[in-house]
Amino acid sequence: MPLIATLVIAALIIGFEQFVQLKFGAMGLIAFVLLSIGIKAKNTYIGGIGAFILVVLLTQTG
Repeated sequence: MPLIATLVIAALIIGFEQFVQLKFGAMGLIAFVLLSIGIKAKNTYIGGIGAFILVVLLTQTG
């Protein structure tokens, strides 16, 4: 059962990453990677930079 759960979570993460890249381009992918690294490494500085870039991309008009 843990193998199936791990595969499902991995598929969801890859799907979300592809959505971010499609919607926001390379900068969105970079922001998502920074946010992920910050969370995994428990580094609030890197995670904060990634979150800030995602917020800026989400609030852009046009």
